[in-house]
Amino acid sequence: MRHSTLLAAAIIASGWCLQAATPAAAAAAATTQSEMEQPSQVVDQAANGLLKALDANRAAYRRDPAKVQALVDKYILPHVDTQFAAELVLGRYWRTATPQQRQSFQNAFYHSMLNNYGAAIVDFTSNMLKVYPTHVRPGTQNATVRTQMMRSNGSPVSVNYYMHMTPRGWKAWDVVIDGVSYVMSYRQDFGSQIAQQGIDAVINRLQRGEKPAQIGKTTGRGS
Repeated sequence: MRHSTLLAAAIIASGWCLQAATPAAAAAAATTQSEMEQPSQVVDQAANGLLKALDANRAAYRRDPAKVQALVDKYILPHVDTQFAAELVLGRYWRTATPQQRQSFQNAFYHSMLNNYGAAIVDFTSNMLKVYPTHVRPGTQNATVRTQMMRSNGSPVSVNYYMHMTPRGWKAWDVVIDGVSYVMSYRQDFGSQIAQQGIDAVINRLQRGEKPAQIGKTTGRGS
């Protein structure tokens, strides 16, 4: 079920790249403020921020989908725990990867997703997403934000965002579409190929523009 519009939703929920850590004092202040914010508000505000930016000049983004990356960087990435998601995707290979390999994988995967599905994000409109409110108590560490996406044919599909509280507030680490976890799907896609070729070969294939699902189905040409 890797339809481009739904996968664009996964990008919206699960962007990829390393982010700099905030100072401890700022992180503590952010946590205090975030404890009063519902996880559903984080998803709703991020989506609405992206939508407003797209609506302001959607024609320009259609002409150049590469510009969508700046919008994702601004509105989505601050609310994503990219390192935790990457650890889950790589599984046991995360533990043996070097710091450089970890960063290269995250960056390569993120850019591969945007290059392949940026055009689908441009078609993201307000009537495609409904966010159901959450009611979590202060001190809660994990939450699921239920949403409903509309396919291009008008049929609804369940899209749930798995989130947890971090020193910098609520962050998403997985998106589950119709019961399918994208973190686990990509773990399966990459796992066998890393076992056969090594993590550097998979990073190189992502950098060449191959789709993650394609990497999972073919052996490629190595590095």
